Amino acid sequence: MPKILIIDDEKAIRAAMRDILEHEKHTVEEAEDGAAGIAAAKKTKFDLVLCDIKKPKMDGIEVLE
Repeated sequence: MPKILIIDDEKAIRAAMRDILEHEKHTVEEAEDGAAGIAAAKKTKFDLVLCDIKKPKMDGIEVLE
């Protein structure tokens, strides 16, 4: 089963994406900011990361670097 990480500062966006992906039988984890997303990716191997580009503190490009 694919594991997907959603990194987005908007709770409603994360929840909507989680609902859709879980309905399709994917395992989903959420992170509310870039630092939390990086920490999650260090602990778990994800098949896909969906990352918002425009976020406060650390933007999506910084997360990818």
